[in-house]
Amino acid sequence: MSPWNRWDLHPSVIIGLALLGGLYVFLGGLTSARRHVASFVGALAVLFLALNGPLHNLSDTYLFCAHMAQHLLLTLVFPPLLLYGTPAHVIRPLLRPRWVMALGRVVTRPLAAALVFTGPIVIWHVPSLYEAALRHHNLHIVQHVVFLTTAVIMWWPVLSPVPELPRIPHLLQMLYLFLLGIPMSVTGALITLSDSVLYPFYAAAPRVGRLSALYDQQTGGLLMWVLGGLMLWIVMTVIWFRYSIWDQRGDAETKVPDEAYSPSSVSPRG
Repeated sequence: MSPWNRWDLHPSVIIGLALLGGLYVFLGGLTSARRHVASFVGALAVLFLALNGPLHNLSDTYLFCAHMAQHLLLTLVFPPLLLYGTPAHVIRPLLRPRWVMALGRVVTRPLAAALVFTGPIVIWHVPSLYEAALRHHNLHIVQHVVFLTTAVIMWWPVLSPVPELPRIPHLLQMLYLFLLGIPMSVTGALITLSDSVLYPFYAAAPRVGRLSALYDQQTGGLLMWVLGGLMLWIVMTVIWFRYSIWDQRGDAETKVPDEAYSPSSVSPRG
């Protein structure tokens, strides 16, 4: 069967999705606004499609560029959908333990969140570690869990649903995302511009279509470099229009909840 049509379901992913969805229901997530529920369901769908089926098979066996596309879904698509779909009344019970709140106050600040995310992204793409994750399934699971966890933390200063761990002001959100894209773009550029195959696993992998191992690697690097950066720029553009045009119309409060910001970061309204 062609890898493009092969659908393998992985029990660990299905169990994880069931637990995440069950927790959401248990904490009252279904009582949220429809847009929040739809966003949460979208997050689960993205996680399901990224870690099962053709994309997962291609990334694990054949193509570095498919693996890079998978990582972009896990870090730049799933977390914002998850956070937007999880309102304050769902998050707060998870923050009640003092150690959780104390840890959250440290890691969700912009500099810490950026470092928590950027460090693993750069380190995991070191050829020896990337190769080890490809060859050892349990380590590969750890890699994905690290990416998911640190990406949620990275998006927190932009999409936090609770004032206890607030979002940063709107213009700082744009600066934060711009600076955050630099290490990812540099890593992607280094992969793209390499004149040799960095990951022996994919050099020895069966070829799909007419993609050579080097061209496959360059395509994956471009996805991280260009598409990853473009996705962040799209979010920055949305932030700009949301808080320039909509604020001038005076209806931004109906679009984004000010309660997600700390009182000192909310601009007074005329």
